[in-house]
Formats: sequence, C-alpha cells, structure tokens
Amino acid sequence: MASITRIGIIGAGNVAARHAEVLSRFSDVTIAGIADTDVDKARALAARHRCPAFADHVALLDAGGLDAVYVCVPPFAHGKPELDALACNLPIFVEKPLALDVATAEHIAAEIRARAVVSAVGHHWRYLDILPRSQDLLAGLPVRLALGHWLDKVPPVPWWLHRDKSGGQVLEQAIHVLDLARALVGEVTMVHAVPTAGAADGEIDRATAAVMRFAGGAAGALVASCLPGRRHRIGLEVHADGLVLDLSETRLVIDGETVVEDPGRARERVDRAFVNAVRGADGDVRAPYEEALRTHRLAHALARSAAEGGPVTLDG
Repeated sequence: MASITRIGIIGAGNVAARHAEVLSRFSDVTIAGIADTDVDKARALAARHRCPAFADHVALLDAGGLDAVYVCVPPFAHGKPELDALACNLPIFVEKPLALDVATAEHIAAEIRARAVVSAVGHHWRYLDILPRSQDLLAGLPVRLALGHWLDKVPPVPWWLHRDKSGGQVLEQAIHVLDLARALVGEVTMVHAVPTAGAADGEIDRATAAVMRFAGGAAGALVASCLPGRRHRIGLEVHADGLVLDLSETRLVIDGETVVEDPGRARERVDRAFVNAVRGADGDVRAPYEEALRTHRLAHALARSAAEGGPVTLDG
C-alpha cells in the first residue's frame, strides 16, 4: 500500500459529506474523487476537498487510481455502485441500509466473499465507548428484556417518505438500534410488527410498534415514529436481573442513576478502522458487510411483518 490511500466517494449528500470531512483529516488519506448523479452536488462537495467531481460512479471508477470506495447513496440506489466497485476488486465502505431488499444485499455479500476484499458498513454505534462498558456490565447476566426507540422528525430529504425510495423508518433509521440490540442481546428469531393506520398510498408508515424474540430467550420491543417535530427519543434499554442499562448515541445510564457520557469518537473511529484495514493494518472493522447483512435481514423482517400483518421468523 502506498503512503497515501486514495478513496473515491459515491454520493454527495449529508452522510457522504460527513465521511469526507472525517477522511480529509487523516494524514494518510486523500479523497481522489466524488461522484453523484446530481453533478452540482458532486461539484460542490468536491470543491471543498479539492478533488475531481464525476457525474456518476462509473466515471469515477473508470478514472482509476483508487484504493477503496465509499458508497453513500440513498437506499434505492444501492446495488450497482457496490457491484461495479467490487468488479474492480476495490474495498468498499457502505452506508446503511444496505439496500431496499435482501436479495441485492445477499448478491453484494456473495461478491465480497468471492473476491475476499475488505468491507465495512456504517454502523458507527459499534464504536461507542459505552458499548464495551455495557457488554462488561452484562457479562454473566441473562438479558430478559430489550426496548428500542427511534422517535424523531422526518429528515429533510425528498425521497425519505416514499416507501420505494427509503424502505421505511425501521430500515432507514431504527436499524442502528437493531444493530445495537444484536451486539448486546444477540440474534432475533421472531418479529411481529404492527404499523399505524393512515399512511398515504406509496408512503411509509408514520409509526410502527413491534415485538421480538431473541435466541437467548429475551423479549424485545421496538417503537419507531416520525411523527414528532423534533428528536424525542432514540436508544435502547436493556433489562437484566438487577440491572437496567439505557444507551443512546451520546451516553449510558446505569440503573437510572449513574451517567456515563460517550466521548463522541465513534464517527471518526469507524472510518479510521476501515482505512487501517485497507492499508493492511489491524483495522478493527466491527461491522463488515457480512455482519451488517444480519442486521439488514432483521430490519427487513420487521418491514415485511408490518406489510404482511403477521409474524416473521429468522434464523437465530
């Protein structure tokens, strides 16, 4: 690996801009190009990082000279960018959700396995300092109950409320909470989700309530809503014998009394880990694509249950 890792970014929205800002602070990384079908957005972000802009990901890949690619596109746009990057044998960092469906993600996962390239997914909550603290506290204690919440406003992007663009709030947002639940409680074997009534034709459900059964015996629940006008509550409560943990992206509350603030390094650490892995170092990639696929299957099972009106089982 050369002294400088050249990274191309597919997508020029808010999430891509966040990754570009972090990557630009690494002395061993250069952003080699940014592609977006909205070429004006690509040019604006590329100008901030003094790199070329491209009108699509194919042009970015054809320009060559890349060591890795970030895929930061909306849910409906996943698939071809990843597969085309993999056809070039490039390591990929993919922002969640992996796709609108499971089949697309399974296809990408198969290509990653076949080509044995480095991969990572943007489940940055895996890098919260409060996560290993929580795992240590739960060691040896059977978890009995997990309660997840994602109660927040509608994001300011035009595609988000359309079911065939975002896939819905559970898949697009609450998947972070589901991934945290898997990290702390384990795999889920059954889900049964109920959507609120009143969604307009083609629009996402504005609220969903779901129950879950974990392989280890714990009961779980998830509530998601985009009805609030501002962020109301996002996080996960974990109940074990004599212990209650309440986690968010910023802090851990132990038994309702002890507060442990997270230092806020997770968004940088997830990028640093991927770059290190691309460079052949111990990358500490905590959510490679294969691992993130398990969370994706869970989120999709909840979406399917809500759509079909019945329980859905998963492999534990």
